[in-house]
Amino acid sequence: MANRNDDYYIRQVTGGNTDAFAPLVERYKEMVFTLALKMLKNREEAEEVAQDVFVTCYRSLSGFRGKSKFSTWLYKITYNRCLDVLKSKKRHVVSGTVDAISGVEENELNILQQIAENDRNTAIRKAIRLLPEDEQVLVHLYYFEELTVKEIAKTVHLSATNVKVKLFRSRKFLYRILENNSIIRE
Repeated sequence: MANRNDDYYIRQVTGGNTDAFAPLVERYKEMVFTLALKMLKNREEAEEVAQDVFVTCYRSLSGFRGKSKFSTWLYKITYNRCLDVLKSKKRHVVSGTVDAISGVEENELNILQQIAENDRNTAIRKAIRLLPEDEQVLVHLYYFEELTVKEIAKTVHLSATNVKVKLFRSRKFLYRILENNSIIRE
């Protein structure tokens, strides 16, 4: 059953099989928690939001019309819930540190390559933190969560054109920062 698509489980849950919700939670729990943590920068709050998101999702599942992917719908619920938490605390959206992902096993790299990679990843993380907070979220969703521009637009309530413009500006800004890496050295 692990290879079934989201629609199968959604039909099962809306048909009364409450146990069918567990595979959806398992499939998306990391995604929801990661976004919440990036926005809230607090593990406990992110865990609480993730639980709230899945409760909300379960209760609202009959309202899911399939006009977008389930993951996009879930991202939107997560994003909005995080905004609610931030507004209630009168904090600004902060996406946190974006962890760079390396597809190469450590034992395949020699020590010099590891150092160079770590330096590059550190520089990228520092550069991303210099972006405005809303753009940090967009960069994370696009590059690390691999959402499409259309999915991001639905998630953060912006037009696709606006998302494209902000991503373009962010890339340009990041390029300038990384080109002159003395800005991000500690």
